[in-house]
Amino acid sequence: MRGRQWRGGALATPYVVGLVLLLVVPAVFTTGLALSDYDGFNAPRFTGLDNVRRALSDEQFARSLRNGAWLALLVVPLRLVLATGAALLLERRSRGVGMARTAVFLPSVVPDAAWALLWLWLLNPFYGPVPNALSTAGVETGLLTEAWPTRIGLALMLALQVGESFIVAVVSRRMIPARLYQVAAVEGASPWFTVRKVTLRLMVPVLALLALRDVLLVTQVTFVPALLVTRGGPHESTMTPSLLIYERAFLSGELGYAAMLSLVILVSTAVVVGLVGLIARPWRRAAV
Repeated sequence: MRGRQWRGGALATPYVVGLVLLLVVPAVFTTGLALSDYDGFNAPRFTGLDNVRRALSDEQFARSLRNGAWLALLVVPLRLVLATGAALLLERRSRGVGMARTAVFLPSVVPDAAWALLWLWLLNPFYGPVPNALSTAGVETGLLTEAWPTRIGLALMLALQVGESFIVAVVSRRMIPARLYQVAAVEGASPWFTVRKVTLRLMVPVLALLALRDVLLVTQVTFVPALLVTRGGPHESTMTPSLLIYERAFLSGELGYAAMLSLVILVSTAVVVGLVGLIARPWRRAAV
């Protein structure tokens, strides 16, 4: 038994070393930088909790947190619906399913900058295909010119990159024993009843894990589209925390304050993940 434990610890050593070097050490230096005034040119000057008080009273930072929360509320449910729906439709092996799976996964492997520039063209209010098609039908979208239409367009852009979630959902569906569906068929259950009471109920633990992952993901992947597509506008409606930290650090030279904002985002994300985990716990117990 001790030999097995030692081998397990040895196998985990590269992961632990990488975790320390890539997460713990930068977090320690970031904490030190967050408690100082640093512009990248002069030596850091310790200021204690001044940056904390500044962050708590920064209206622009509070607005960026609200924007990030709205995007998460829009993107995470939509990603779950798209990934789960595609997994249930494309789980079986048949002709044409392989190409359809590739189409679902393809947006996730496109570089973020290229994906953002594609959507910048699609949503452009002057010559973009989406606004032009809707305006022809008599619908004024307000894409990239008004707050909520722009948020929705950004959410659609992020929600379509469901490749990893789709694969996990497909595997989760295939792990459900086939005999459960045979019993449901014998009992005369309708397809919709089987999906609700058998498939989705047994997939709940995996879907809860995907929801937690997407909450973390959305807080990180909004930087490139917010920078290239909207620049945080209109009227700072898509100014996300990551974009604000970038501007404060590299455009304003407030590296110490940007480090403090990063720590606040880290703690806020941990709190949100904990709340989502508590909300999902009854569903996990019901599935078991």
